[in-house]
Formats: sequence, C-alpha cells, structure tokens
Amino acid sequence: MTFSDRFINVVKAVLPAPFTIAVILTVFTWCLAFFLGNFEGNLLQRFVAVANSWESGLWNNGLLVFAMQMMLMLVLGHVLALSKPIDKVIQKALFYCKDTASSAATVVFLTMAVGLFNWGLGLIFGAIFARKVGEKFSRLELPLNYPLIGAAGYSGMMVWHGGLSGSSLTKVAETGHLKKLVADFNPDLAVLLPNQITFAETVFSPMNIVISAALLVILPLALYRLGKNSTSVIPTLNSVEKPIEEIISSGAERLDYSKWVGIAFGLIVLLVAMLKLLNQNSGQLLSFFTANNINLLLLSLGLLFHQSFSAFLKALESAVGGVSGILIQFPLYFGIMGMMKSSGLVDVFSQGMVGISNETTYPIFTFISAGIVNIFVPSGGGQWAIQGPIIVQAASDLGVSLSKSIMALAYGDQLTNMLQPFWALPLLGITGLKAKEILPYTLLLFALGSIIFLIGLLVF
Repeated sequence: MTFSDRFINVVKAVLPAPFTIAVILTVFTWCLAFFLGNFEGNLLQRFVAVANSWESGLWNNGLLVFAMQMMLMLVLGHVLALSKPIDKVIQKALFYCKDTASSAATVVFLTMAVGLFNWGLGLIFGAIFARKVGEKFSRLELPLNYPLIGAAGYSGMMVWHGGLSGSSLTKVAETGHLKKLVADFNPDLAVLLPNQITFAETVFSPMNIVISAALLVILPLALYRLGKNSTSVIPTLNSVEKPIEEIISSGAERLDYSKWVGIAFGLIVLLVAMLKLLNQNSGQLLSFFTANNINLLLLSLGLLFHQSFSAFLKALESAVGGVSGILIQFPLYFGIMGMMKSSGLVDVFSQGMVGISNETTYPIFTFISAGIVNIFVPSGGGQWAIQGPIIVQAASDLGVSLSKSIMALAYGDQLTNMLQPFWALPLLGITGLKAKEILPYTLLLFALGSIIFLIGLLVF
C-alpha cells in the first residue's frame, strides 16, 4: 500500500463528513460551555442558558448575512468559470501546455492567480483547466502526468484566503464588523478596536504581496521541475462541461434570451459598483473591497460574460449545488460561536494563547492552530466565526498587529486545504481523478507553502 493510500485510509477512519464534524464540534462545545462556562444557577438553569446561547448564535442575523455573502462568492465565482470568456482564456492558455512540466507550471500559476481574485472562480477554473489539459493530451495521444495537473488545478485553494475574496479579510474590511464581533463578550475591547481593517493592511500589505509573489514564482517552478522527472501516460478522457450555450426563443421569452437586455443590466450593475468605488476618498480606495461590493462586481461580470439572463441562470443552476456542503454548516458554526461568547470560553482560549505566546511567536501559533482547525472546519467563513473572536482578543492582549494576526489565520486556513479533501470534491468530479491520485502532489504544495508562509510571518 502506497503512502497516499494509507493517508486516505487514515482520513476516512478519522474524519467523517464535514456536517457530522460540525455536529460533533457543536456537542463538544456544548459540554465545555456547560461544565466550564460562567453560567450561574443549578444544572437545569445552566442547560437552558447554554441552549439559549446556542440558539442566539444559530440564528444571529448578522452572521446569517455573512453566510449568504460567502455562499454568493462561491456561486458567482462558479458562474463566471462557466462563461465563454473564461473558456477562451483556458483555450489560449492550452497553447503553453506542451508537456507535463509546462502544463503543470501553467495550470498552477493561472489557477493561483484566479484564486487570488475569487475562490469560487479559482476552484472551478482550476478544475476545468486541468480537465482541458487532459483532454488535449488524450486527443493528441501524448503522455501526461494527469494527477499532477489535477493537483495544480487545486492550488487556488491554497492562496484564496489571502486574496480579494478571503472570508475574514472581506469581513474585517466592513465598517463596524470587528466591534460587533467582540461586543458581546468584551465591550471594553470593542470600543478600542478600529472600525475596519482595509485591504491596504491585509491583501495589499507588503507581507502578503511578497508571500503571494513567492508562491506564484516558486510553486510553478517546483511543479515544472517535478513534471520533468515524473512518469507520464496517455490519458483517456472525453469532453467535459462546456460554456453555457444560447437557445433561440420567441415571444416574451426573447427577454430571457436577449443579449442586449442581459448586457445592459450587467452594465448597470457594473456602473453602480464603479460609482461606489469612485465615491471613496482618494486615500481610501481599498475600503471599497467588502464582501457586498465584491459580490456586486462578480454579479456584474457574470451577467456581462454570459450576456443573457437565460445563460446566466443555467450557469447558476449548475453552480448552486456547490454550496450545499456549507449551507447548513454555517448556522452550526454560528451556534458554536454563540456558546463560546456567552460562556466566556473565548476569554479562556485567548488567555491560553496569550500564556504560551509573545509578540514574535503569536502569529506562528495562530497560523498553526488555524491550519489544524481547518481540518475540522473546512469553511473559511465558519472558521472565522469560531476562531476570529479568540484571535482578536489574544492579539489585543499581547499588543500584536491585528492585521498580521488575521493574515496568519488566513494562511493557516488555506494551507491545509491541501490535506482537506472537502473542497477537492468539485475538482475530482470534473477531472475524474481520485483523492489518492492528487494527494502526493498536494502534500508537496503543502510543504512548500508551509515554508513560505512561516518565513513570511517571521520576517515581517
């Protein structure tokens, strides 16, 4: 049995489905809150208090808005990936895919670049691109290490949280989010927190720019070298899903299929987004990049790229299934957050982090802990809901930069996606590959990424 086979068997033995994990974590947190929380009264009163805190978190209006924002990012990104302009980009990029080495380097570079723009787009773009490479080599009867190409197509999930659609980064860019995040358990700290942390301090910070640039250079070079020395065979693949095609109709349905109507509405939405951008003060343009505004841009681009409402809706129908795995998980994570806040567990965990950390080591511990948590909570948004308050509290207590601490969480969350099979499922479905086939190469990406992220956190 190979190492990858053993690893997959361990994962299957240890990790149930993500929803099951969310339920287990809920029960575990419930027990912690019941026995260790600062609730008063007898056993029944404590039980009722924990139940109320769970339910208040479960249906928290602000957090449910957050869940919708994150799901829209995934869905709208997927919609973009199914458009004709994106297909044309892939077709042009195929010119540079001449063997396994050049294909791996091209796929990993473009997938990461797209993933930095939007995680949903990057996930599906990488999967479709990898599949198209396989189809090309199958058609030409040329040898290819197809699993390596599949791993390269998954690489966008290792950079996404440091990009424009990062869950925690888009939320802290919203005015008042940080204050609301901690107001329930530490109102004194909430007063001291900034109204927002813009992309200038996170996505476009010198640290993140250098780290992202290093990933965009080192990983393609590494996979190119690996591709030169890997074993290749001729893949056998048929054509995969194609961009949404138009259907000519008549009568009132012409509005649905009209390119002019679709483009006109797309331009209107884009104009609204641009007006919001231009309305920002010259020194605060990066304040524009919030979850709502990014989704507005994605919606406008989706409409423009698909041109008609019918094509857009067909793509939407294909994309919406991608959120099924996280749709019900979000409220469970919010319930966990509610119990942690009301019980005082946030303070307990943050003080534990403070006790073993200093200004230098805290970002490293945050990075490692975020990577571990991501194994069990694969949703970046869900992870921010659970771990965000702890990080903010601990960083404030230690006097560590909040933006750097949040970036450390983002790096840890995205890195262990290379070990977590949850987000690989769409790629595996599109490429026809198995998890054990891409795992040896995603482990390499994980190792290289770990080195780059750790060096970046220590240097800056």
